[in-house]
Amino acid sequence: MMTSSSKAPPGLALAETTGLPRILTLLEAGLGRVVETAAGLLVLAEVVILLAGVVSRYVFHAPLVWSDELASILFLWLAMLGSVVALRRGEHMRMTAIVNAVSPGARAVCEAVGLVAALAFLALIFHPAYEYAADEIYITTPALEIPNVWRAAALPVGVGLMIVVAVSRLLRQPDWKRTALAAAAVVAVCAAAYMAQPALKTLGNLNLVVFFVIFVGATVLAGVPIAFCFALATFGYLALTTSMPLTIVVSRMDEGMSHLILLAVPLFVFLGVLIDMTGMGFAMVRFLGNLLGHVRGGLSYVLVGAMYLVSGISGSKAADMAAIAPVLVPEMEKRGSKRGDLLALLSATGAQTETIPPSLVLITVGSVTGISIAALFAGGLVPALVLGICLCFVIWYRHRGLTGITAPKVGLPEIGRSLLIALPAIILPFLIRAAVIEGVATATEVSTLGIVYAVVVGLLVYRKFDWRRIGPMLADTASLSGAILLIIGGATAMGWALTQSGFSTSLANFMGSLPGGATTFLGISLIAFVILGSLLEGIPAIVLFGPLMFPIAKQLGIHEVHYAMVVVIAMGIGLFAPPFGVGYYAAAAIAKINPDEGMKPMVAYILAMIVGLVIVTLFPILSTGFIP
Repeated sequence: MMTSSSKAPPGLALAETTGLPRILTLLEAGLGRVVETAAGLLVLAEVVILLAGVVSRYVFHAPLVWSDELASILFLWLAMLGSVVALRRGEHMRMTAIVNAVSPGARAVCEAVGLVAALAFLALIFHPAYEYAADEIYITTPALEIPNVWRAAALPVGVGLMIVVAVSRLLRQPDWKRTALAAAAVVAVCAAAYMAQPALKTLGNLNLVVFFVIFVGATVLAGVPIAFCFALATFGYLALTTSMPLTIVVSRMDEGMSHLILLAVPLFVFLGVLIDMTGMGFAMVRFLGNLLGHVRGGLSYVLVGAMYLVSGISGSKAADMAAIAPVLVPEMEKRGSKRGDLLALLSATGAQTETIPPSLVLITVGSVTGISIAALFAGGLVPALVLGICLCFVIWYRHRGLTGITAPKVGLPEIGRSLLIALPAIILPFLIRAAVIEGVATATEVSTLGIVYAVVVGLLVYRKFDWRRIGPMLADTASLSGAILLIIGGATAMGWALTQSGFSTSLANFMGSLPGGATTFLGISLIAFVILGSLLEGIPAIVLFGPLMFPIAKQLGIHEVHYAMVVVIAMGIGLFAPPFGVGYYAAAAIAKINPDEGMKPMVAYILAMIVGLVIVTLFPILSTGFIP
């Protein structure tokens, strides 16, 4: 599996350490608090700046010409400091299916290899990052009229802090022999690659296979954080087979990480945790439970409906499941539902709702392909509904002859009261969509309106707002955002290298020459993105392959929004399908159910989603019919 939730502890417990490890633990803890505080304040600053821009433009008709520029400057700092927090917490996404299957000793070596490999890239890129930032001192920003080095300095500073964290963690490892073995292995690979440089230069485009298939595949399977897999492969390819300056790697990562559209990622992540904290998700679940709890499998239908509604608010699958599972899963168990079926359905609804706005994957699609995010938001609702209907058919079939798992029928007055309580929460996803469609705010800015709405509703309506949790929530938001954005940066650099090599042109020519035209291309895309979703997750897969595949789809006459829905659903199925899909294991962790219990029940739900995907693929109107 690939995980960002299984945290490697930042250090050993102070009570168990002495000497140098204790000093390093204390220093890293202090550094961690400073960085987490700074990153959390940057999230808060972005909310204030973007909200001010919306109010100034829409209410006072006096746009702030500097707001986007300042938001962009702070965003790069947020991305880099968030990456530092994620590295310290062990939250960078990586594939751990192979690592978890080996012996504890071998697993410890793999963990150390992952950290040393990340450190190797950081050490190699530090000087190019410094050079890149230094060159930006001669560029002045247009609105604020300050040297762009204030923004670009985030790159060497972030890299330097990650080096400090990585070195500290390595020095604090309890078994120095395994750490030394891991370091020797990484050094040996780097030395072998350097010595093979003359031979590599004679291989031409075969180097693409060496670096971007063999090397990336090996490092991903070894458990190296995926962002560093992409970045190391790109650095090695450019350094050993071309004469291009290595600052190109930094500039491409900068471009990928700092696109202003992607600012929606941390803001919607923060909105998701606010929804959970204020009880808005609980209110929606309670209303749906009162409405459907008395029918056979009623709470299973509630789970499908609740995920549909909550996904329209948070944009984050982890936040969606975390808001729903603690409320529904225990109650469903009390009513006789099998734990394995609960896990399978929770995971399936995660895949089903991937296209519901404001999906982070849809935002990423828009950022890397240029497709209107408003159009993607409008096109995503019906495909998710189609998949939801397919899942409901499986629920009906499984519960058609069962008894004893329903609740007493709730009267209309109680249903009405629960609807009234849930109404402020139910309205939010429609407000978000309407604000984007009507032009009140951009897809990036609209998250700030949702955050303000959630705060007001939490304080005045639900009266459940714990101010003490805001700091940790901001730090968690920065960490998850940093992990996602560093992947996007690494994948952007890797995609640029593939494009410069001529691979994209060759791929386009090959795909365009296949018999069957658009039909064959769609079929290949379905299979390819299910696999990519399982191995790479949605966001890195889109960043890496979106710029290659979407132009081909357009050339073949496939509507770009329709194609986006097809590939996002396909990736969602791969992401939440065992045995490799990380989403499945995330669902198991959130529901606190052994992953093995859901394997068999998941088969029927996967088949249902495949049927839904085929329907969406065959009928483009389902994706394009509501585009304004």
